[in-house]
Amino acid sequence: MANRLFACYLIFFAIDNSGIFIDDDFIRHHFNFEFFRWTICALVLPTFYLYVLSVCFADFRLRSKHLLHLIPFVLTNVVFLVRLYLLNEADKTPFYDHRDQSPEMFYLFLVLALQTVVYSIGVFLVLKKYREIFQENYTNPRTSIFKWLFQIAMALFVLYYLSIAKNILRYAAVDFLWIWSNTILQFLVLAITCWFVLKALNYPELFRGIDSKLLLAKDILPKENNEGIDAKDSQNEIIANQISALKHYMAEKEPFLDPSLTIQELSNQIEIPVRDLSVLINHHMDQHFFDFVNEYRIQKAMEILKNPSKKDLTVLEILYEVGFNSKSSFNTSFKKYTNLTPTAYRNAL
Repeated sequence: MANRLFACYLIFFAIDNSGIFIDDDFIRHHFNFEFFRWTICALVLPTFYLYVLSVCFADFRLRSKHLLHLIPFVLTNVVFLVRLYLLNEADKTPFYDHRDQSPEMFYLFLVLALQTVVYSIGVFLVLKKYREIFQENYTNPRTSIFKWLFQIAMALFVLYYLSIAKNILRYAAVDFLWIWSNTILQFLVLAITCWFVLKALNYPELFRGIDSKLLLAKDILPKENNEGIDAKDSQNEIIANQISALKHYMAEKEPFLDPSLTIQELSNQIEIPVRDLSVLINHHMDQHFFDFVNEYRIQKAMEILKNPSKKDLTVLEILYEVGFNSKSSFNTSFKKYTNLTPTAYRNAL
């Protein structure tokens, strides 16, 4: 699904930005084709938004409700049908020659501006949800997914906000500035598109989604009630015992050595319902599951680094042994807990 949406996004993006390559004589013989090409811009951001959803969440499927994203595209074509498509050729020529001053183009620019604002907010809200769910339910998450999507979203929306600024210049009677801004923007479009495609081709492992139905701990916390002091003390004792049992299990059985450990798998091992375990770690222990597990991995790595009999092990061998599968994430986590890199920590012993 992600690959298909990615392909659609690239096709729509290419069509939208292909105007500079289309011969003017061809346009004047196929005005409706050119008018329709203008409306394709209303499909680019919706497709990108759906693409982000499909990459973030493995259970994402296109449904009938997603047809709502076609509304701007359909409305734009309805407007163009009434105002442009049905005109005779004699009327289309003067419109095309003075299109920048037309209400139809102003409407199209307004649609694009509104879409940019709405979808930029929507995409970053999706990324925020993805990051929160991953941290609370998975260990050693491929943060490169988040970084990749965040980077491409930032680049794309900077491009679109620059496009809005460029369109404002179109009406500011500053032709020289508008021409140069348009030229620079086209080069940026080319560079970002090439980067986007090459990144996707070279790193296909980036695209690993999560279950969107997973709830955050704050969403499954039991509601406050008016229980007596004895009941609350009993509840606190149960929570304390669960925390003690969890810490003991982590220290004795070392489930964190599994690089793909999830909260569901740990729940099955320790026989605590996954919802209760999520609340226990993320709320009562005030840690993300990701940080909770990585803390044990770092402690294990510190023990190995201190062990003289294992001084010949490389940092790479150690990180794999304790459950990490990425050198960058290991170094980041290690420095978070010790303020030192693994190599600096070993040298300081």
